[in-house]
Amino acid sequence: MTSRRKFQEQFIQNMLKNHKSDSERPCHFSALEITSLLELFNKFSGTAGHKHRLERVRFRDELHKSFQITDDFLMDRIFRAFDKGSKGYLRPEDFICGLSTLLVGNLEDQMKYCFQVYDLNSDGYISREEMFHLLKSTLVKSTEEDPDEGVKDLVETALKKLDCDHDGRVSYPDFKQAVTQDTLMLECLGTCLPNDKSKKAFLQLIRGEGGCEMWQR
Repeated sequence: MTSRRKFQEQFIQNMLKNHKSDSERPCHFSALEITSLLELFNKFSGTAGHKHRLERVRFRDELHKSFQITDDFLMDRIFRAFDKGSKGYLRPEDFICGLSTLLVGNLEDQMKYCFQVYDLNSDGYISREEMFHLLKSTLVKSTEEDPDEGVKDLVETALKKLDCDHDGRVSYPDFKQAVTQDTLMLECLGTCLPNDKSKKAFLQLIRGEGGCEMWQR
């Protein structure tokens, strides 16, 4: 058995054993899906010259091409959510566990992930200032004299729906309660999950159910 094949088998067994029931870093993929994702990871990281290391720029490029997530700031936040340990790059387990949440994660997985993306300073709360920064890029530029006023209105609307304990900021329990009551609130501060069409195409790819044209670049 080659060393590469041995590493792959050990990696897959580790993912299946250690991450299936890991509430903080779950992986809901099958062995076949993990194998496909590991091959994609190796393809993406191969051009960077670092084995088993996916750099931020390539990750953002693939995120945009595969899932049509276009906001630069949110793409950076998604990278940070994937990058456990704040290394500045992704290991295979970062890539696969992150995609598990995006593609096959349950509502709890996705609520934790979205909250992490929106909690810009990682203090456990989403503040008014953080909401303002997140929502500012969602408004279409207009000729209004003070476009920030429109953003402030959006912030107040979002805060009213998310701040369940009325303390002027959104904790994870607040966010969870609001999203549980209305799942449309999950991405109310910005798109950070793939749409259904992109999700279906990607899953078909890693399950061997479709062509691989999307990766022949």
